[in-house]
Amino acid sequence: MSDHRVTFYLEDGLRQSAEAGQHNFLALVAGVLRDAGFDIAYRPDSPEDRAASATRAEYALFHMAEPTHDRALTLRRVYHYPFWAIEPSARRWDWRVAKTGFPADAVPRKEADRFYRFWQRRLFGEAPDHAAREGFTYVPLQGRLLQHRSFQSCSPLDMLRATLAHIPGPVMAGLHPKERYSDDERAALDRLQRDNPRLGVTMGGMERWLKGCDLVVTENSSAAFNGFFFGKPAVLFARSDFHHIAADAARVGAEEALRAAPDMAPDYAGYLHWFWQKMAINAGRPEAPERIREALLRAGWPV
Repeated sequence: MSDHRVTFYLEDGLRQSAEAGQHNFLALVAGVLRDAGFDIAYRPDSPEDRAASATRAEYALFHMAEPTHDRALTLRRVYHYPFWAIEPSARRWDWRVAKTGFPADAVPRKEADRFYRFWQRRLFGEAPDHAAREGFTYVPLQGRLLQHRSFQSCSPLDMLRATLAHIPGPVMAGLHPKERYSDDERAALDRLQRDNPRLGVTMGGMERWLKGCDLVVTENSSAAFNGFFFGKPAVLFARSDFHHIAADAARVGAEEALRAAPDMAPDYAGYLHWFWQKMAINAGRPEAPERIREALLRAGWPV
């Protein structure tokens, strides 16, 4: 095996941007690797190319894809730019942050509050200033509504049933605009809505619903993470990287999680500052190259 070659496996568009040095984070990663003596190559992000990587004399970096061998890592944006992770797995619940406890008693208060306020405005403008609790629960749905996958405590539709059973008041289920839902999924959701007049169904509109909801209930949708910027508590029905300040239905049961969550008041500012500024790589900061190097060293790469 060569100790001096790293191949980036990237989709069209991103690959060309990286090769031209026009993608800030990927250029920083390439710079750290070149400084460590590596040659850099770029290949398409196809299943065939990724699989073939294991037979090549190289280290490899995949974008959002599961690494196929022990010399490969994944690169993934941490919900919003310019925050990134470099991890041995594409599964967010296996990331270092997911396995690290949030040090709630060691928050740099002024720094965290400034950080939180900046990113509230940067991402959502003045909307968080007008956040209110209007008496409804927001349930952002992802895909595979009828399937109970291994990282989930139940299927998304059963999660919605549990929410209706244990939460009084209106429930707004949000379909993901980038998901394709089958006829069976649509029919099951329609039946649930007919049987439960409190249930509404919408497509998209996340910011609107986060602004007004009392609570976010989801498997592990990023909408719950975004809800932290609106001061909205969350219940998770699946494993996640941002589980630390959410109620965990898998651990305490759906009924208890849904009962307790509306009264939760975690330190949203302190948590998001830790999650992004301490546990992720902020590609806009001057220390980003060193943070990249630390992530590669944790994975055993000779940098």
